[in-house]
Amino acid sequence: MSPSRLLRLPQLARLLTLVLSLFLAAGLFAPQSQAAPAAATPGGASTPNTPAGPAPQPATGSPERGAGEGKSAPADQRAPLPLDTRPAEVKASTAPTVKSFRLGAAAEQPCAIGDFSGRTGSDLVQHIKAADIQCINSLFQLTGGDARGAFREEQMSTVAYALRDAAASYPGDNSTSVEQLVLFLRAGYFVQWYHKDDVGAYGTALQTAIRSGLDAFFASAHSRDVAAGNAPILGESVTLIDSAQENVRYLPVIKRLLTDYNSGTWNPGGMAWAVNPVFTVLFRGHQVPGFDAAVEADPSVLDALSAFATRNNDLLGGDFGVLVYNASKELARFLKDTALQAKVRPLAKGLVDASAPNGRTVFQWAAVADSVSYYDAANCSYYGTCNAPDRLKAGVLTVNYTCSPSIKLIAQALDSTQLGTACTSLTGQDAFFHSVVKDNGPVKDDTNNTIEVVVFHSSLDYQVLAAAIYKIDTNNGGMYLEGNPAAAGNQPRFLCYEAEWARPSFEIWNLNHEYTHYLDGRFDMYGDFNAGMTTPTVWWVEGFAEYVSYSYRKVDNDAAIAAAGRHTYKLSDLFDTGYGDQDRVYRWGYLAVRYMLEQHRSDMDAVLAKYRVGDWAGARTLLKTTIGTRYDAGFDSWLTACAGGACAGGGTPTIPQLPECAGADTRQLDANCARSNVAATTGNYAHFYLTVPAGTKQVKITTSGGTGNGDLYYNPGGWAYTDANTARSTGPDNSETLTVTNPPAGYVFFSLYAQQGFSGVTVTSEF
Repeated sequence: MSPSRLLRLPQLARLLTLVLSLFLAAGLFAPQSQAAPAAATPGGASTPNTPAGPAPQPATGSPERGAGEGKSAPADQRAPLPLDTRPAEVKASTAPTVKSFRLGAAAEQPCAIGDFSGRTGSDLVQHIKAADIQCINSLFQLTGGDARGAFREEQMSTVAYALRDAAASYPGDNSTSVEQLVLFLRAGYFVQWYHKDDVGAYGTALQTAIRSGLDAFFASAHSRDVAAGNAPILGESVTLIDSAQENVRYLPVIKRLLTDYNSGTWNPGGMAWAVNPVFTVLFRGHQVPGFDAAVEADPSVLDALSAFATRNNDLLGGDFGVLVYNASKELARFLKDTALQAKVRPLAKGLVDASAPNGRTVFQWAAVADSVSYYDAANCSYYGTCNAPDRLKAGVLTVNYTCSPSIKLIAQALDSTQLGTACTSLTGQDAFFHSVVKDNGPVKDDTNNTIEVVVFHSSLDYQVLAAAIYKIDTNNGGMYLEGNPAAAGNQPRFLCYEAEWARPSFEIWNLNHEYTHYLDGRFDMYGDFNAGMTTPTVWWVEGFAEYVSYSYRKVDNDAAIAAAGRHTYKLSDLFDTGYGDQDRVYRWGYLAVRYMLEQHRSDMDAVLAKYRVGDWAGARTLLKTTIGTRYDAGFDSWLTACAGGACAGGGTPTIPQLPECAGADTRQLDANCARSNVAATTGNYAHFYLTVPAGTKQVKITTSGGTGNGDLYYNPGGWAYTDANTARSTGPDNSETLTVTNPPAGYVFFSLYAQQGFSGVTVTSEF
């Protein structure tokens, strides 16, 4: 989970030829979970990945596995940034934006880091200008000596002055490579934010230089061109305002863009891409010294925001409605400044009056209502937004469906076929999960025996509406809200959304990742989310959710495999991972978890044993002292093999090999044995029984391998059938598990029903 963000401009697939960097649905190129933890700040729906935050250090990260509804962060620390226009793979925390807004063509020549870190002066400038956009994008990943070589203050100042010189003759397109200069500067601020010790401090020398560059660009006549050539460079330059924390100085530029915007000419020309970053500059401005005072002295930017939202109301419900949402949100956010409330209140009320908690204008209504709830809740009746979460939930989450006794779906727009597909995926994951972690049932004091799955219709709906309804941060790929699993009546839920970029195919983004959080919290992590964060466990929590999601779906984690080839981290360092850098959290978390599960299973079992009883310090000792650096060399070698193809196939857990059951009756199971080569034709059953000794605490039946699809059923009182059972596991293949706690003594019965004719299946019995 994380704070609200810069709303993204939707439907890039349809608009790509006109607007190269308009909204590309979250996660199109990202790993299964691209939850980008960000600063928790009050009031909203989505957190931009725009350049650095004005804070002197990265804001506290907020994970996408959260404590519970309304508990993502204190109200005075949580607020959505304007929704972002950039592809999800470029989003990383609230630090400076990672990568260009534009997709960029593939590099035509190799991109050697030494060409940037080893050059100075005009030699560096000329090389930057000649580089491909994708090459400059790769610099956002620099660390260590490379980061210092490329981005130390002297280098950044040189490039900032080069921007000044180039801007003097800026032609309104990238024929003079202004975009490369701007993007390089953004990369520098981003890397220095995360790796200040590597890069070194930035001071007044760079501030003077960057001001000269931005002053020259925004003074250029062609920076005002309403044209596709100017749009991406203007957008990058507005974002650079925030990277450099010059939000106060360039308020006049922000007002100019808001005032000049014309949907009739700017949207088709790609200029919506350029105006959207102004909302990030405004959001971040509240964290810059002197910003609020500047607005108090000249509140005309508030009138500009109100006029922008009002005259563009007809955009709501369409591809560019996010602009109106962002304007509404950033106007209402100024309610936090008591000196401005008299000015903001009637403007905000006017936006509420022109919208409703459902239908086409719901985003605008939600934007204002959410900010009112944080900054002016006592006066909600003035605005007409009291009980906003309940009204929004009733207005948009109208689909209710029971998947199983433990899984309930609440959705915005799923049809019956889509509901069935989602349910099948969820119910089938249980057996796979248990086969990986080899748990012994729920951890002590965990009563989370049901899960509520909330599915929004798109990433945009999730960013706006989940934030307003559930009071969470939504600059991520989904959110699990665990609550207190020991509390009576606690209802865990996770929030996710349909992947609109995959349409007409149907996919719920992060469905299996978030469901893994639920299962992991119930069977592996004692206590609530905050308890599990007592020591660094992010590497496991997020890495394991990635591992299960990819391996269960039999999908290669291409982004993680590519990261393996970079050898960025030692395994011992990954055990210290916290929320922040999403590449480290998700891709490297996946690699660390996969390595430990597949190469050092006994060590991982020992760590999980500690996690399951809440012995966080004990688990930490195992990881940092007992294991320590012992596996660093092996991990490094494994990364080489992984990048070379050894990690293809998604990763699959190894089911423990047990001896064949000895009884002459092939239907008879016994303690810790297996029946292999089990088969049945479609619509028929393979039946099994076993005798449970008195006092047995648990019986676990697992099926695996073979072809076809067999579903597993349990009945304590007679042969098990699809209509005569007390428990079942019905996944999409033969990977099924049923764990029966405190079974009755005597005969109990299991069967494998051939949903599709199967053969070669192995059935194991453990107790």
